[in-house]
Amino acid sequence: MGAMSIWHWLIVLVIIMLVFGTKKLRNIGSDLGGAVKGFKEGVKEGSEQAASGQDTTKTIDVEAERKS
Repeated sequence: MGAMSIWHWLIVLVIIMLVFGTKKLRNIGSDLGGAVKGFKEGVKEGSEQAASGQDTTKTIDVEAERKS
């Protein structure tokens, strides 16, 4: 009773396809894939900068004055 069988998942999938349509689901999948690809490239770029010894942090020293 607690576990869902393959037939339950197929029915859920058919309902989702009827509600959203296959074109919209395909677009969501490609958008998600692009986001994952961009994240992986960002992580790779960050690790390359760390391995090359580049300083990725920046400190800005300022003095604040109060307006009167």
